[in-house]
Amino acid sequence: MTRTPESGPHTPVLLPEVLDALQPAPDKTIIDGTFGAGGYTRGLLGRGARVIAFDRDPTAKGFAEGLPADRFRFEQARFSDMAEIVGEAAVDGVALDLGVSSMQLDEAERGFSFMRDGPLDMRMGDAGQTAADLVNTADPKELARILFVYGEERQSRRVAAAIARRRAEQPFSRTLELAEFIEKALGGRRGAKVHPATRSFQGLRIAVNEELSELEAGLVAAEQVLKPDGRLAVVTFHSLEDRIVKTFLTLRAGRTPAGSRHAPPREVTAQPSFELIFNGAHAPSDEEVAANPRARSAKLRAAIRTSAPVWREAA
Repeated sequence: MTRTPESGPHTPVLLPEVLDALQPAPDKTIIDGTFGAGGYTRGLLGRGARVIAFDRDPTAKGFAEGLPADRFRFEQARFSDMAEIVGEAAVDGVALDLGVSSMQLDEAERGFSFMRDGPLDMRMGDAGQTAADLVNTADPKELARILFVYGEERQSRRVAAAIARRRAEQPFSRTLELAEFIEKALGGRRGAKVHPATRSFQGLRIAVNEELSELEAGLVAAEQVLKPDGRLAVVTFHSLEDRIVKTFLTLRAGRTPAGSRHAPPREVTAQPSFELIFNGAHAPSDEEVAANPRARSAKLRAAIRTSAPVWREAA
């Protein structure tokens, strides 16, 4: 079913925990960087805060109808643009709920879901290449890299090679068409609980929307817009996102992230620009997961902005 503003908002994930981390109040202005259907915004407004909402999806603004005009403002833009739009040290909080929204998954015509037939689009906004463009034109090696790095698909080369052979005869244009093809290319489900196309669809979606580079830029922008003692709360839904947020906050909190065989530990030289509100990540309760299965993979990380200068080096 297509979700419309009249259908009501989706259930926001980890809402009580996000509100506790952000501490919204009538004298505070908070950015909801991923407005979606407005779940976090309504929670923030309910505590009396002013909210500046960002969303690159042109359909999201419809969910803003009825919100108080004196305390709410909507910007159709990427959250990585927040510093350019609101200025430095301008707000008391930033909330980011990453990944594709339930609203977008529910709309078959957006092409995000392999469970609903629709055009192979996957764009969160209304510009740029679609998933069909990527699937039908990318070099097989690049397509395999996207599926492996962004989708964590271990058989990425096999999937990419099969796609390349098929598209030479008939390009892909529909979501179910691609999902069923990937399922066959991987030998069927064989009792698997997770659909064989899950990882490939994740990889394509992340690549189409440049989600990881957007997240990196958005965290830097949040550092810029937050006042001293301002609060940042970020909810992630897969390990790629969470790793970026964890590394960013670990560095900005003045801690040395653990190294690996691929990358040695990074030395921290600048003054800490964030202080962690809690160590590690908070996960949803069993009760929330039972009521809202989308929450099962969610993780919340949060930090408080210090008075130190913005780090001018890359995140």
